[in-house]
Amino acid sequence: MNKFSLKHIFTTMMAFAMLSSFSSLTMADDWSKLNKSKQTKLGLYVTAKQAYKLTMDNMDKTLFVDIRTPSELNYLGAATVMDAHVPTVFMDTTGWNDKKHRYNRATNKNFVSDITKALKKKGLSKSDTVILMCRSGKRSASAANMLAADGYTKVYSVVDGYEGGKVKKGKDKGKRMKDGWKNSGLPWTYSLDKDYMYFTK
Repeated sequence: MNKFSLKHIFTTMMAFAMLSSFSSLTMADDWSKLNKSKQTKLGLYVTAKQAYKLTMDNMDKTLFVDIRTPSELNYLGAATVMDAHVPTVFMDTTGWNDKKHRYNRATNKNFVSDITKALKKKGLSKSDTVILMCRSGKRSASAANMLAADGYTKVYSVVDGYEGGKVKKGKDKGKRMKDGWKNSGLPWTYSLDKDYMYFTK
């Protein structure tokens, strides 16, 4: 069982019990209304809650990958059910994005091959379930398309991501407090396990 430490087992069991009544992955969701930036070629989507249930129900046949940057995991924590951390991009401190008010991002050219290595390490194939989670569902959609182009057939994008969406009104306007892994009360930790983290060579 892929857990960061024994102290998180109780938290995970409680969250699983909370979601045990959730029986359908997509029955209540109309993914046709999903923002285009979050749509994928395979058309396979889950919310954070659905991703957790799918992972817990099929742990041996599912690869759960966090594709955020190392900095995001380092400062914001990670899901305790994660099988691997394979970022699609890295923070590039050699340049600045004036429009987005942040450092530029450099693409991880080894993303697809690194996912394939993680898949094989777990004894799975490209036809098994892969769940990708980023901050809010856009990078995971793009990453799902990259894997689909490489022959993967069952890649799900977590549409609300780890942090969720931004609140549009009120005192918390602009803050990521809507849906997402952390806001849904799902198990996560700041205590990252080195064995699951991504290291550049």
